[in-house]
Amino acid sequence: MNLELTPVQTVACCSPLSREPLSASEAEGIAPLLKALADPVRLRLMSLVASHEGGEACVCDLNGAFDLSQPTISHHLKILHGAGLLEREKRGVWVYYRARTDALANLAALIGGQSR
Repeated sequence: MNLELTPVQTVACCSPLSREPLSASEAEGIAPLLKALADPVRLRLMSLVASHEGGEACVCDLNGAFDLSQPTISHHLKILHGAGLLEREKRGVWVYYRARTDALANLAALIGGQSR
């Protein structure tokens, strides 16, 4: 049985970069998280959701911050969700997003060298 870890699970079990080198498979597993955040729109969306009052934001709360269509914003949110950085919950016609603070903390510890 081949149990593949999600990017969030992979980053959670890696030692900080400054402690020991990543294996090739760990680097492959973590890259989707970094790739998801590497886009300026997605990085900003992540920040807007994480800092929004109550810790969650609706797509309707985020549209005004960008000169982009609602489907484009939703596409970027879908990528962040797919990478495991956001949780989502549908309420009526709107989708609400919440930052996965555990994933962000593990990513910060990996890069910053802090123990988790």
